[in-house]
Amino acid sequence: MVDSGSGQAFTELGLSAPLARAAADLQIIEPTPVQRAAIPAILRGADVCASARTGSGKTAAFLLPLLEQLAAGPARSPKPIRALVLVPTHELAVQIAEAVRSLGRHLLNPPRTCVVIGGVSINPQMLSLRGGADLVVATPGRLLDLAARNALQLGSVQVLVLDEADRLFSLGFADELARVLLLLPVCRQNLLFSATLPGPVLALAEALLCEPTRIDLDAGQAPHAAFIEQRAIAVDVGKRTPLLRHLLATEVWSRVLVFVDSQYHADHVAMKLDRAGIAASVLHGAKSAGARTQALADFKQQRVRVLVATDVAARGLDIVQLPAVVNYDLPRSPGEYLHRIGRTGRAGETGVAVSFVSAASEAHFRLIQRRHQLAIPLEQIAGFEPLELVAPAGDPHGGQKGRRKSKKDKLREAAAKAAGGVPKRQS
Repeated sequence: MVDSGSGQAFTELGLSAPLARAAADLQIIEPTPVQRAAIPAILRGADVCASARTGSGKTAAFLLPLLEQLAAGPARSPKPIRALVLVPTHELAVQIAEAVRSLGRHLLNPPRTCVVIGGVSINPQMLSLRGGADLVVATPGRLLDLAARNALQLGSVQVLVLDEADRLFSLGFADELARVLLLLPVCRQNLLFSATLPGPVLALAEALLCEPTRIDLDAGQAPHAAFIEQRAIAVDVGKRTPLLRHLLATEVWSRVLVFVDSQYHADHVAMKLDRAGIAASVLHGAKSAGARTQALADFKQQRVRVLVATDVAARGLDIVQLPAVVNYDLPRSPGEYLHRIGRTGRAGETGVAVSFVSAASEAHFRLIQRRHQLAIPLEQIAGFEPLELVAPAGDPHGGQKGRRKSKKDKLREAAAKAAGGVPKRQS
């Protein structure tokens, strides 16, 4: 049972008793470092640019003070949209909306919240917005669709939150983000949160922020070794699925999140596991929003043991007590490695992250280790010893990295493309 005084640390940061009580209900007893730094700054109206490692409590760090601000505002009818949270994926939007309901459960007037995501019918979302909303949690594309249909107006937004900001500033979202920003009032509070904020992203953020509070807490560093055991296993490409089945049979893992590099691989690996009698779901961008929601729900509720996913599942998702993550394919970007393994070892729980390393990807794995200052020994499993010992010639990077433009190059291109469409907040 939670001690009645356990919310005192949050009230000392400026939050009201109902929000501190809701945090205690969720076993959030002591504020994390990012929460201690961000909550007072947000409550006093400052812009915030925060980077902190995955699993550090960033969502509560912006939602708790945001709910405080919304609860303190005057009730108006019809309700204007007062706060907008932009996220890169459907799953993260739904998760944040669930967190809003949980953290706002004891408020006298909880904010009316609408979730706006693509991949589902737009009509129910248009109907839900007719009565107005205090808070909208959205992916950029569907938000723009609704704005084009005059289903919502963004001229009253007082607070903009960019969660997983580095993804929202990336090449795939830069144009949509620039268009959204043009629909917002220039004078507003801007909150940027991410586990990683590389230099090009920070340069773009400068166009948004006004004298921001900068929070940088172990950003870009590997999750604490005490919580995540990191392993690497040498294996030939063709033996990865049998090795995965072997690990599922020999390790005591109730659930496993398996990352692959393509939608085809996700479907193929899941099919192979199903044929072997191992219940598996698939999560990738080609699936409908309903199918993705169902796959994640089945995994969280342990109706399936394995979730095979592309990097759509690497960002922001909080899967309680997930014991293991497997990198069936290594991530193309070294930075994504941290996002992937950060799905396990959360909230003080322990976990293991296993990477399959082939001859073709060994040099790329060394790059990942150098980037994050890791020293992970390369294991061999009896019966799965690799026969391919030399990386293919012609690729000095030994794998994915050399085949395409670097992430920094893409971000620079996105910055140049979006430079004319990002209005800077005025003080």
